[in-house]
Amino acid sequence: MPPRSTLATQIKEEARRLGFDAIGIARLPTNLPTVSSPFAQDSILSEDSPITWRLWGRLKKWLELRFHGAMEWMAKDPKRRSDPAEVLPGCQSIVVVGTNYYTSHIPDETKKAGRIARYAWGKDYHNLMKERLTQLENFLHTKIPEVETRSYVDTGPIMEKPWAQEAGIGWIGKHTNVVSTDFGSWLLLGEILTTVPLDVDEPAMDLCGTCSLCIQACPTGAIVEPYLLDAERCISYLTIEFRGGVDDLPAELRKKIGNRIFGCDDCLDICPFNVNAKPTAEPGFQPSPWTLHPQLPTLANLTKEEFQSMTKGSPLRRPKYDGFMRNVQIGLANQTPSNSPTVIR
Repeated sequence: MPPRSTLATQIKEEARRLGFDAIGIARLPTNLPTVSSPFAQDSILSEDSPITWRLWGRLKKWLELRFHGAMEWMAKDPKRRSDPAEVLPGCQSIVVVGTNYYTSHIPDETKKAGRIARYAWGKDYHNLMKERLTQLENFLHTKIPEVETRSYVDTGPIMEKPWAQEAGIGWIGKHTNVVSTDFGSWLLLGEILTTVPLDVDEPAMDLCGTCSLCIQACPTGAIVEPYLLDAERCISYLTIEFRGGVDDLPAELRKKIGNRIFGCDDCLDICPFNVNAKPTAEPGFQPSPWTLHPQLPTLANLTKEEFQSMTKGSPLRRPKYDGFMRNVQIGLANQTPSNSPTVIR
């Protein structure tokens, strides 16, 4: 086995060669009592407690508040979700990677235009990043054939944002997203769990300070307090994960969704650290004409087949046809003058 420091350096060099913009390594705590022990229960939310205990405690509190809405998979086995060793037995290190998806394009703000979150302007990042992450995983296997690994891009039972902070990629801002001094708010994350003990990076320091711009910018008040998000009020949740119809959303929330038909960037856009954001070199994240300038009247007439064709290889398929058309309908209604006879049905 190569020396830990040498192997960590080689992994980082290979990650950058593959196109990842940020990379860091975190270590799992070892030889801990289980979180069900009385000692662990007393210390679960202490900042001095091991990270896996803290993650379990915070996730448990968030779930008890029902802030996960209809995302019931978040409530499935929270202990496993907060401890990577429950996902990969023997896991000792986590290699965290980030990909910059910022482009300098300006979205259409004209009348009858919708808004799509920046990460969904181009190709589906899950596919793009997973392919490269698998290559990085294979690279690790060539160095240590007996190593065990698991890799995920936003789909596994891993609380990836806290691990990104632990690995020095960036810190979790008050809006609960990762912020980087190099890339601002525009990083997509992936990770490799591995049974190899690797040299680690210093955790990122929280630099939010007294700033509360993201909290003030949230249209629906979903950031109920710093670092705490009620997903049931978040426009990203309402336009992507929520599976109900128009009438299943309170009128107050429908109005505040505005023209956003997939996700919301408001709390990200306003972050002061975006002054350092640099456009990505990744062609897959460049917008198409219709994702940058989505015209609501045109989209309102899409058939299911047309929707499937337009969103091939795109994250815009996530809400499915019915969810997307619901969002378009709400967006159109929000741009209709109050004295117009047009109503949402």
